[in-house]
Amino acid sequence: MKMRRIMAFLLAGILMACCAGCSAPSKKEETPTTITVWHVYGGQTDSPLNDLIDQFNQTVGKEQGINVQVTSVSNTNTIHELVLAAANAEPGASELPDLFISYPKTVMALPDNSILVDYKDYFSEEELSAFLPAFVEEGTVDDRLVMLPVAKSTEIMFINQTIFDRFSQATGVTIEDLDTWEGLFKAAEIYAKWTDAQTPDIPGDAKSMFVHDYYFNYFQVGAQSLGENFFHGDDLAFGPAFRTAWEPLARAALQGGVWLKGGYATESIRTGDSIVSVASSASILYYSDVVTYPDNTSEDITIISRPCPVFENGEKLVMQRGAGFCTVRSTPEREQAAVTFLKWLTEPEHNVEFVTRTGYMPVTRAAFENELPKAIEGLESAKYASLYQAYLDTQANYEFYVPPQLETYLGLETMLEDHVRAQLALGRRAYLEAGETGLEQIGAERFDAFREIMER
Repeated sequence: MKMRRIMAFLLAGILMACCAGCSAPSKKEETPTTITVWHVYGGQTDSPLNDLIDQFNQTVGKEQGINVQVTSVSNTNTIHELVLAAANAEPGASELPDLFISYPKTVMALPDNSILVDYKDYFSEEELSAFLPAFVEEGTVDDRLVMLPVAKSTEIMFINQTIFDRFSQATGVTIEDLDTWEGLFKAAEIYAKWTDAQTPDIPGDAKSMFVHDYYFNYFQVGAQSLGENFFHGDDLAFGPAFRTAWEPLARAALQGGVWLKGGYATESIRTGDSIVSVASSASILYYSDVVTYPDNTSEDITIISRPCPVFENGEKLVMQRGAGFCTVRSTPEREQAAVTFLKWLTEPEHNVEFVTRTGYMPVTRAAFENELPKAIEGLESAKYASLYQAYLDTQANYEFYVPPQLETYLGLETMLEDHVRAQLALGRRAYLEAGETGLEQIGAERFDAFREIMER
């Protein structure tokens, strides 16, 4: 009897164990690998990237037990500060996420970039060869690929075609004249004289045709395209190529054809104070289809995009902009989950879906060549269709410039921007007093003054 009781007890235990095993969820269903993300692409409730993340979570993520959770959507400066605070273990700092958007300046400022995953450990050479090489190069620090490109921008020329067409009809200047820097600045000189002549009773009220978001980019890419390195160690070099870039810009600026005040290029375009800009392609979001003039009158306009101008004797070189994703070292499971998501996001179809909703460029050759042309055909906005056609032309005909990774880079940028604008503004005032005969002398004086300040 005792033996029977023991056997019955054992049998019941076995049956209970079996039943428990049958009803238990799989490991992936029970404990999905959750990874956190900080990014900059829109608000929490209206973000193209968040939409793509939801799509991933419901498909590949569900199949592989991965859940991508957005914990912060902010701007790049805020994320820069949060990342550095966390990396330096500052009191009250947030814990680093698994993934965050970063520019090289953030990685360069980290106390130790070994806290980041080297994507070469997770991507094969064949997989990496699918990306545009310059995009991968910019994401490489100390021979480690720590910023994976997922959406890039470049510099694009934006044109208020409505007003430009009036100018063209009156003067014979064509949009094709703007394809070179020399032609663009000559057109800016003509535009200044054309607008000034419209109010003969008010001398010196010429309007600017052109505004550049970053003259620092104009000079460094321009010098490189002309065969000269703009950087000498941690400082800048002002050789013959720099002078070649300076002179047409200065001539146009002194005559009033170049907008020299601070702020973003979109601001002077919105008010009609300029009609052509070179700026980050991602700024398309802020180019309005309406111009509101200082007298509060307004008119509808058409904005078109073209590739960035080049120097007549220079290579077709253009700035690359846009951040990449960093993955923080953690556990093999979380690192792999992050990489799985990034590989999915950079697949041509998903990548083009993402970038065409944000104003950015895709990052792989296949996305450019196969998916982007199809996407352009489906765009309802002529403004965006023009932008993405300019992207295709840029990718097909230009090389993307890779800025140097210098700790002094941002300081040099700020200093040059300030002094270029200041010296050319001084030159503009001197020109208004001296007239056309003083143009060359004033331009040379401002150049010498600028170089002296920068070389101190």
